[in-house]
Amino acid sequence: GALREAVHTRLGVWWSLSPFDPGDAEDADDVRVAGTPVPSFQGNVEGATSYIGDLLSRGWAVVVAAAGSGLVERARDVLSERGFGARVVEELTEAPEHGVATLVRGTIESGFLSAEAELAVFTESEFYGRTVGGSQMVKKLASRRKNVVDPLQLKAGDHVVHATHGIGRFVEMTQREVSTGGRNAQKSLRDYLVIEYAPSKRGYPGDKLFVPTDQLDLLSRYVGGEAPVLSKMGGGDWAAAKSKARRAVRDIAVELVKLYSARMAAKGHAFGPDTPWQRELEEAFPFAETPDQLQTIDEIKHDMESPIPMDRLLSGDVGFGKTEVAVRAAFKAIQDGKQVAMLVPTTLLVKQHLDTFAERFAGFPVKVRALSRFQSDKQARDVLAGLLDGTVDMVIGTHRILTDKVIFKDLGLLIIDEEQRFGVEHKDALKKLKTNVDILAMSATPIPRTLEMAVTGIREMSTLATPPEDRHPILSFVGPKNDRQIAAAIRRELLREGQVFYVHNRVQSIQRVAHELAELVPEARIAVAHGRMGEHQLEQVVDDFWEKKFDVLVSTTIIETGLDIANANTIIIDRADKYGLSQLHQLRGRVGRGRERAYAYFIYDDMKPLSETAADRLQTIAINNDLGSGMQVALKDLELRGAGNMLGAEQAGHIAGVGFDLYLRMVGEAVATFRGEETEGPTELRLELPVDARIPEAYIDSERLRLEAYQKLSSSATATSKDDMIDLVIDELVDRYGPLPEEVVGLVAVARLRRRAAQAGLTDVVAMGPNLRIAPAHFADSIRVRMQRLYPNAKLIASGEAVVVPIPRPGGEAMADAELITWVDQLFTALYPLPDLKPAA
Repeated sequence: GALREAVHTRLGVWWSLSPFDPGDAEDADDVRVAGTPVPSFQGNVEGATSYIGDLLSRGWAVVVAAAGSGLVERARDVLSERGFGARVVEELTEAPEHGVATLVRGTIESGFLSAEAELAVFTESEFYGRTVGGSQMVKKLASRRKNVVDPLQLKAGDHVVHATHGIGRFVEMTQREVSTGGRNAQKSLRDYLVIEYAPSKRGYPGDKLFVPTDQLDLLSRYVGGEAPVLSKMGGGDWAAAKSKARRAVRDIAVELVKLYSARMAAKGHAFGPDTPWQRELEEAFPFAETPDQLQTIDEIKHDMESPIPMDRLLSGDVGFGKTEVAVRAAFKAIQDGKQVAMLVPTTLLVKQHLDTFAERFAGFPVKVRALSRFQSDKQARDVLAGLLDGTVDMVIGTHRILTDKVIFKDLGLLIIDEEQRFGVEHKDALKKLKTNVDILAMSATPIPRTLEMAVTGIREMSTLATPPEDRHPILSFVGPKNDRQIAAAIRRELLREGQVFYVHNRVQSIQRVAHELAELVPEARIAVAHGRMGEHQLEQVVDDFWEKKFDVLVSTTIIETGLDIANANTIIIDRADKYGLSQLHQLRGRVGRGRERAYAYFIYDDMKPLSETAADRLQTIAINNDLGSGMQVALKDLELRGAGNMLGAEQAGHIAGVGFDLYLRMVGEAVATFRGEETEGPTELRLELPVDARIPEAYIDSERLRLEAYQKLSSSATATSKDDMIDLVIDELVDRYGPLPEEVVGLVAVARLRRRAAQAGLTDVVAMGPNLRIAPAHFADSIRVRMQRLYPNAKLIASGEAVVVPIPRPGGEAMADAELITWVDQLFTALYPLPDLKPAA
């Protein structure tokens, strides 16, 4: 409106804001004034400011509109430094002043010039050289809730580990009636998981354990081998296996604590707080960040601002936005005058990351260079000289940057992409490079060693579990090779003007395969890429494919890591049975990176028999096609290959004996013990109240989804969980399935009660007839006095083993579910006050 006012004041006519659209010309004097597009300066801020300065000196009014306040402030600073008048306004409520640049936060699709009105409007696209979609500039937080915990995802026959009773086999989920016993018995329905244990030596069936759904935090899926030995309930074999594994982890714990202590003692660089340029860079990100990305970025910044050197593992599935997190961390380091090195596994990825970082850093005085076999000797010498004298701020390269010739003037941050791809010799070279340097390692399928290091606290770990907006799961097909199906898949992609990856991992026969595809689909333009090509030829082929000069790229696995071509949304993997599980997952991640639905075909030769392991791998990749399934794939990979390579072959037997999850917990406990911290594993808390607390089938009809919901509630109700975790689960349930029915409200109330009981260190909270039995009951004298005053009929049993409190029956009737839960909660508060809670009066 203010811009229209400016034109009206100047020319005596009303004018439509867009120079290309006259708008609704209802008034007779609403005429279109000719406008021309402003030039784009493609990140050349000097050119943009000189051009604007020329307009201002001629008495024009200039408006610069940008989406973020950081971008607006930066434009003001740039213009003011060069002696031009510039002012920032919250809203453009009056006509812009002539001879002064007016800067405002807002979104306009494109800038324009009007000679008649002597008015110029610039957007951030023209001023900074960034093309940011108008609709994308206004950021909205992704509405998807992050999964609070990983669901159990059990099916009948799966092996599970119970922390107290050992390895069993999941049979089913069932419903049972629970009674409080006694004359005035109350009955309620509860859901249970049935776990079957080892049969007796005489051939009798194994014992069955009924695990209440609010105790699922004691269960974990068994990972560690294909055919574990089932434990005997009540036998000593499980206790023996646990104590044997505990003894074995002590040595590892000592080594890990040494590593941790050395890192804590090292003096690193404490980076300063965010600069206005940092805010500007982040606001220019053209997509909505996921909640996980925002949290991870905050964690990394906090680590960088600490004097202790950062060592963080960022685990995020393919295409979940790890690169953007790295961009922001690198920029923060460069802002503090430090250099950044990014280590990547392939030359193709060097080029791709160079393009990404250069585009994001456009308009800032940051020099990013590549170092791989794609650079000529002269280019490499220039990069090395720049790193030595500090004129190169960031280098992206393969293992070539680990050689002795690469010397940094002041390295502050090392980013390692796909860390598990680097071997032992690379890790040794890294140790020399990373003394007192902050480390950010990224991985799509974290291998157990890195996972274990992160879990035990030697390295911090962040996980990106929320997919970006508008991202769809990749539809995956597994089957024998079929020419008609391959041709149909390629043609379907061509019909929607997309592109296809065809992966064939044998250089000797790759040209023959390309020729066969050309005969199958003559209209397709086909290119070939493999690692034995000359670097310039390979680079040219990939560039041409990116520029859509080819429809099908027949390649070896060189495309596996990080290659990001949004228009390629079908991948066909030949002889898929010959690949490792994480490799298949990585290859599938090359497609589905845009908004289009993506397809992945895993084909094998039906003339040759599939091995059992290959069939299992292909089944796993077909099942785990959800967004964010990388962690499940990594664990299945561990299950198939065994865990011998994690911490040395000698540990494999112990992991197989107790399962990966419990083994990691033991390592964590041993590390904490050596650090002098107190640790307690999960205690088996028996909480049985006569309340209807379950998820009815009418609310969630799928057993798998009910189990998932139970698991999330159970995990959020542990003593160590955050206060808001239960609320997050409620939000997700309401969002997915609608308002909570009465039974689920009761289940949530019991979960809160369980959390309170766990914090108090209780093992038994059981309604027995007219009484409630709580154990243990080791009270201080002051609490005993309060108990006698508030609950005169309560009785202590066997010197603090338990306390029995009569359950009130107002008017002789049993209390309603909600009243009973409130009464139990008040009882806990009175008898087991937490340090942060005031005891009841």
